[in-house]
Amino acid sequence: MKLNGAAILIECLIEQGVGTVFGFPGGAVLPIYDELYQRMDRISHVLTAHEQHAGHAADGYARASGKTGVCIATSGPGATNLVTAIATAYMDSSPVVFITGNVPQSLMGTDSFQEADITGMTMPVTKHNYLVTSIDRLAETIREAFYIARSGRPGPVLIDIPKDVQLAETEYTPLSGEALIPQLSIKKPLTQLRPEGEALEMYKTKAQPRLEKAAQLIAEAHRPLIYCGGGVALSGAQGELMELAERIDAPICATLMGLGVPAGSERMLGMIGMHGTHAANIAMQRCDLLIAVGVRFSDRALGNAAAFAPNAKVLHIDIDRAEINKNVSTTLHITGDARVVLDLLLSRVSQKNHASWMTQARSVEEEQAPSERFEPRQILQSMAKVAPCMTVATDVGQHQMWTAQHFPFLRPHQLITSGGLGTMGFGLGAAMGAAKGDGEGRPVTLVTGDGSFRMNLTELSTIAHYSIPVIVVIFNNGTLGMVRQWQTLFFGHRYSQTTLDRGPDFMKLADAYGLEGTRVDSVEAFAAAFEKAYASGKPCIIECMLDIDEMVAPMVAPGSPIDSFCLN
Repeated sequence: MKLNGAAILIECLIEQGVGTVFGFPGGAVLPIYDELYQRMDRISHVLTAHEQHAGHAADGYARASGKTGVCIATSGPGATNLVTAIATAYMDSSPVVFITGNVPQSLMGTDSFQEADITGMTMPVTKHNYLVTSIDRLAETIREAFYIARSGRPGPVLIDIPKDVQLAETEYTPLSGEALIPQLSIKKPLTQLRPEGEALEMYKTKAQPRLEKAAQLIAEAHRPLIYCGGGVALSGAQGELMELAERIDAPICATLMGLGVPAGSERMLGMIGMHGTHAANIAMQRCDLLIAVGVRFSDRALGNAAAFAPNAKVLHIDIDRAEINKNVSTTLHITGDARVVLDLLLSRVSQKNHASWMTQARSVEEEQAPSERFEPRQILQSMAKVAPCMTVATDVGQHQMWTAQHFPFLRPHQLITSGGLGTMGFGLGAAMGAAKGDGEGRPVTLVTGDGSFRMNLTELSTIAHYSIPVIVVIFNNGTLGMVRQWQTLFFGHRYSQTTLDRGPDFMKLADAYGLEGTRVDSVEAFAAAFEKAYASGKPCIIECMLDIDEMVAPMVAPGSPIDSFCLN
């Protein structure tokens, strides 16, 4: 059948199983939105208040659902507003296809109205991107983009479609099943895919020497420590990782993105790094073998890289060869999908007993004394009592670290947060995307700070209009809390431009958007408000009034060894 480019785009999205897209219209994507209108019975669209938040929503949708998120924006400023969202998805390996319109090709290079070279701008923060110059390549490009976004180490892909390509017509043939897997035309190498069949047998043969060496390192270790990251969750390798921990009798620590993988296990020592637990950080410095799976050794986790895990041999398992020996030198590395590698490694590892090491590692765990103050720990523990398995999104700052420390995550992808780029303003868009991606209509809670929330509060109109069940929990301490904490500790209490002594009144704001708002200053009031909000299944705001000098502890000073705490 003969269709124009805009219609081919929408048909290809439906073909890829896309049920929801997020976006904001404009002149350069009018043909696309016209075709969306004509197919609204087959694909839904969520109109956000800003393109950046549409991108974060598609990202949150991808993280929560396990599917590929889709975001649409117009040319020029619409496209450039996506850059932060694209970079956020890139840093956290989130599969999102970003679709932008552009001016007709005849106007490109003339500085025409709302023209921008978005493919050039986003090249460093996309897994791949395309400028589609021919209608005959459009369907193939869309299918290829989805394949690249979700294969190997996932990531964002951008497709820029000039308006003349959207309007041009060509023959379109629907595909399904294995026919949807494209013959990749790009020359840029992809990260390794999960091998199957004959490819798996070839991989086993190639990896065998390294697997045998890894088994030998494990056999010789007396104080092994497993360090898991977001790559474990992305590969679905949590079962294999826990089986390895039991087999070799080792404790586990996690990155921010790895929280929820070792769910409920007594082996879990907590998150490591600048705001990691005493137990996790000290075990990292005492272990003699570090088994790092699906991690990238970021600076917030390493502290002083030269003093990181000083007594340990390092076995690094990761799907992306570019992460190997990038920040930490390894004793041995195995490049491959975490689930495949761990499964192959398990067959080579015998049962171990490291009871004394386990006791030593757990002996460092700190007791949390009860407090009469209204503090973040109490808020998060109250949330967990009501809904321990709910999806929790955050923005970035003190509230993000408190959430990582005090909410007991029980499953992978339960925490939706910006780990790599650290994007303030990520949270509300990501939360509403996660809620749409859940499929069951269950509430998602956004834990945010008053500073971060100012950056995305316009999306209250979106959650109100679509009745997206997002409970916004604001930690209001009247400041940019994490920056103030650093100013207190490292800059002589000089609070330059961090005190937020200004509006809005969040309760009046809630009312303006037709949402219920509750302001609380006690744990009892919060618990009652949150239980009511979760039961209602409606979007709302709960504002928690906190002390301006509440700090995140523990804390390691930047550049210090991770067992050298400046704040306990």
